[in-house]
Amino acid sequence: NPHLEKMKEDILYHFALGTGTHDFPALFGDVKFVCVGGSPSRMKAFIAYIAEELGLGSPGHDYPNICAGTDRYAMYKVGPVLSVSHGMGIPSISIMLHELIKLLYHAKCSNITIIRIGTSGGIGLEPGSVVITRQSVDATFKPQFEQVVLGKTVIRSTNLDEQLAKELMQCSNEIRQFNTVIGNTMCTLDFYEGQGRLDGAICLYNEEEKLQYLKEAYDAGIRNIEMESSVFAAMCNLSGVKGK
Repeated sequence: NPHLEKMKEDILYHFALGTGTHDFPALFGDVKFVCVGGSPSRMKAFIAYIAEELGLGSPGHDYPNICAGTDRYAMYKVGPVLSVSHGMGIPSISIMLHELIKLLYHAKCSNITIIRIGTSGGIGLEPGSVVITRQSVDATFKPQFEQVVLGKTVIRSTNLDEQLAKELMQCSNEIRQFNTVIGNTMCTLDFYEGQGRLDGAICLYNEEEKLQYLKEAYDAGIRNIEMESSVFAAMCNLSGVKGK
């Protein structure tokens, strides 16, 4: 964003951070991997796990929330890994990604990999399976993210890094801990009707119609459903960050 260079101070409002109050290169300059997920508690548990795996933590050590000044998002760091919560749905993760990408820019980070981790609804898979997303598709199975900017509809690509998918699949094959597949992920605007659930407050379709829709999704290469991947993929592509 060329407008950032003209700003005296950039305030990352929803992180409670700002270039006038924080030394971004000192705080985040060594970051190489960012993992994002919906729940603050999960992302705190994740950073504790990563610290143990990297040999950078100690049992019972508490990791402070870098964004403690706000209740919107939570952020934790250990070594080169940043763990950030993004809430639920496209609007929530979009706000977080705008500020995260600016944070990485102000910190002068390079060669960053961002990975979104979290639960999702599987299609044709055993519970507990892991889906590595090839591309995000919308509820009509198109690999695109549609957004209205200044009253005009903008279509953005939602393809994700193929080489990173292969590398993650290789890691899974070596670990042999989870059933793992590479497939398309459907991103919906709603948890209930958008995902064909029968237990929402409103449901104007029957189980047969639901199952037919899920079969069509499976035939289109879709293996899971969630609510954030499309804007995640689009923003990673636009900012030149490797994402998965």
